[in-house]
Amino acid sequence: MISADRADRLRVAGLRWHPRSGDRFVIRRAGLDDEVYTISDMMIEPHQFSTGTVLGFNGTTEWALDSVAQEDALWLPGEDQLRELLGGTFRRLARSSEGYEVVIELAGRAQQVFTASAAADAYADALLALVGAAVDRQD
Repeated sequence: MISADRADRLRVAGLRWHPRSGDRFVIRRAGLDDEVYTISDMMIEPHQFSTGTVLGFNGTTEWALDSVAQEDALWLPGEDQLRELLGGTFRRLARSSEGYEVVIELAGRAQQVFTASAAADAYADALLALVGAAVDRQD
């Protein structure tokens, strides 16, 4: 699973979350940020309101929580979601002596390698570089 630090850096870089079943997240509040929650159509559902998205907790599983604003939740995208966001730049994932390597290729540039102990973190680092490259091109 992606680290909360990398997830926070992705959010700051502009990654937007559209909650769907199976997504994992943490709640950025004291005492709650060590728990990872999973959206499930049966337990935690996103509800769209004119004021924003609210993640509603159904049933008795999380009896102390009724709902939480999406802004208070930090999305922890999975490997498949990160790979999808990399799109056509993604070349491969491989094991390395340090853990995992993700290789991407930006148009007109050499391949870039991102290494981390967890595959999801290597994907996240590659996505951060991709977002940074897109911002650089806009400047």
